[in-house]
Amino acid sequence: MWPKLKLTILKRLRLKESWVIFFILGIIMMNYPFVSIFNKKAFVFHLPLLYLYFMIGWLASIFVIFLFTKAVDVSEREEDEKGERH
Repeated sequence: MWPKLKLTILKRLRLKESWVIFFILGIIMMNYPFVSIFNKKAFVFHLPLLYLYFMIGWLASIFVIFLFTKAVDVSEREEDEKGERH
């Protein structure tokens, strides 16, 4: 079940719409409403909340980029396999 689910997710990430959606979501998350929510004088693990928000957002964006590159890699392998069979 997991390999099938993994392939389904990676195939969906190849869509251009998902690239655009994640890009717009990243822009929204780094603009006024969300930044002001986390701009408090609160500390988590001795880090200001805003810094923690930016670090988690940065790590999440790196993970999304990693998933996109995996999706492109899977599609290229599928195209290579189709080309070799014919």
